[in-house]
Amino acid sequence: MSPAPVIIAIDGRSGAGKTTLAIELAARLREHHKVSLFHLEDIYPGWDGLAAGIERYATTVAAPLRRGEAAHWVSWDWERHGDGAARRTEPAEIVLVEGVGAGAAAAAPYLDAVVWADASGPDRRARALARDGDSYRPYWRLWARQEDAWLAADDVPSRADVRVQSLADGSAPDQVLRALQYVPALAPALAPELSGRRGLELRAERLEAAPDAARLFAELYGGSAHAVWLDSSLAEAGGFGGAAAGLPWGAEAAERSRFSILADDGGSFGEAVRHRSGQSWVDLGQAAVRVEGGFFRWLDGAWGSRALDAPEGYPCEFVLGWLGYLGYELKRETGGSDVAAATDDACLIFAGRAVVLDHREGTAWLLALAGPDAADWLAAARTAVTRAALPGEAVPAPSGAAAAPHFRARDTEAAYKAKIAAAQYEIAEGNSYEVCLTTSLAATAADLDPWPTYLALRRRSPAPFASYLRFPALTVASTSPERFLRIDADGGMRAEPIKGTRRRAADPDQDAMLLADLESSPKDRAENIMIVDLLRNDLSHFAVPGSVTVSRLCAIESYATVHQMVSTIDARLRPGTPRAEAVAACFPAGSMTGAPKVSTMAILDRLEAAPRGVYSGAIGYFSLSGATDLAVAIRTLVVASTEHGAELGLGVGGAITADSSPPEEYDEIRTKAFGVLSALGAEFPAG
Repeated sequence: MSPAPVIIAIDGRSGAGKTTLAIELAARLREHHKVSLFHLEDIYPGWDGLAAGIERYATTVAAPLRRGEAAHWVSWDWERHGDGAARRTEPAEIVLVEGVGAGAAAAAPYLDAVVWADASGPDRRARALARDGDSYRPYWRLWARQEDAWLAADDVPSRADVRVQSLADGSAPDQVLRALQYVPALAPALAPELSGRRGLELRAERLEAAPDAARLFAELYGGSAHAVWLDSSLAEAGGFGGAAAGLPWGAEAAERSRFSILADDGGSFGEAVRHRSGQSWVDLGQAAVRVEGGFFRWLDGAWGSRALDAPEGYPCEFVLGWLGYLGYELKRETGGSDVAAATDDACLIFAGRAVVLDHREGTAWLLALAGPDAADWLAAARTAVTRAALPGEAVPAPSGAAAAPHFRARDTEAAYKAKIAAAQYEIAEGNSYEVCLTTSLAATAADLDPWPTYLALRRRSPAPFASYLRFPALTVASTSPERFLRIDADGGMRAEPIKGTRRRAADPDQDAMLLADLESSPKDRAENIMIVDLLRNDLSHFAVPGSVTVSRLCAIESYATVHQMVSTIDARLRPGTPRAEAVAACFPAGSMTGAPKVSTMAILDRLEAAPRGVYSGAIGYFSLSGATDLAVAIRTLVVASTEHGAELGLGVGGAITADSSPPEEYDEIRTKAFGVLSALGAEFPAG
């Protein structure tokens, strides 16, 4: 008896291109493995024999091969319309089974993966009749009715690990091989084909140019369905120790604002992933793979090992990789309860090419993985950077033609203050020390365009962790000032929680008084110090013993609409620690939960009685260098496209302690919402 082979089913309706895909996959896999290819058309008992053929295949082919035994089966003689010769299939290292029903439920216990090939009905019929027109044409409808009946009872497409579209251009086999790297059962067996990100080569160019980031993003990615701009609007406002409208940004804010990253998922290496409730879908263009299991487990496999080093002289930690958001509901994987949100729990793109702007040096870096389209993209990006650096008008803000949206609050003022009292009761009972209570505002806008809305938002409220994320049917526009977690390629870790907020005032003397009030507030210092202690604990789970330090405690940073109290906690990651696990150990940000984290998240679930979605999660990147830099998703407008326009969502909240004043806490959420609402011309809802 031989070792059990890896069995991959390639299924789909007739004419979907399964045979070509299977033959090309087999050719690639045979470079490193012994591969056998089994065609189900050899075993179907006639033109009305789909169901019987599936049963024959499952019992006489798939079952013995799964046991590592040779399969003995009877072929079908299509000319004589009867059973043909006895056949034997040996268990090779990899067996590809191709045909309608290859992934059927009867065979599922014996399979390691199912690939489903999709194509439109006219394309499938034309392809099938072009191949077997004389013999197939009289039976097309008969066979199609059998496929319909089978799929009505056995939904293989929804169960498939990989789905493939549009097989005509020849790139599908390579994309399917890339997709299979995410199927846990296959990755160990199919190396070196599925070698993750190893062996990649980076091409990098440094340009002496300081392009307008908005113009550059619009030119390079204006037509991209998936695109990310990790912005640095604070830097463009003059943030490096200088004055932006007279605001004292400070050195730490300047450091956070040094780089802007612009990317989409285009090119031969591009991918996008969305995760919801324990299932991820990774989209590679023509192929998409379904991965069961937790998000952080997926992230560890996709990002967890270092694959690229930074080029010489390159100052940024981002060396291509994954960019996007992690939603708050991923807390189900880190000790929180399972709450379903209307938005995906995570959306990321894999950028195999990107532009990184260094605002301190006034340079632009073009990064691309070496591939067939790298040279063309580098040339196009070089031209775009040059054009965006020329004098010209900035991308315009909204014209004002669109009506300001009217927001409605999830909680009335009275209801929110009652929840504050309920949180204080939990604190008095010893169930929490600090409860970071939140609520949300929502509006419907028929004619809102997210792009100019974000440009207005970044002008109104520049911030070091501003970002613009565009996904199909969802846009995230954020002006976050708060770092959640940074892990450098060399293992340095940093968290910078914000707790304590005061509004800005137009009068300089009044503004200084507000700043001084925040700086001297015992309550705000207590809130901040509690979260510092929580984050010291979070970082310590994977830190080198003794490396956790607080380098800045309760410092004040000032932004366009608010003053903030910020602390900095540093640590060093233990060598060999899975980096995705280190991120998970700190997620969600303690500044958005309270302390202790797990029990307080349960309190928040009861009090808020609604998912937070993107809000309170994280936005940033996971670099192929092993580095990550994530902001807390606050001051963040979420725009979901609908057939009637757009649904807008804005989360706001604050930390509740035993001595919190409900009126002051309610004023604080109004202050935090002001920057986003004012950019939209909207007001905080009354009542």
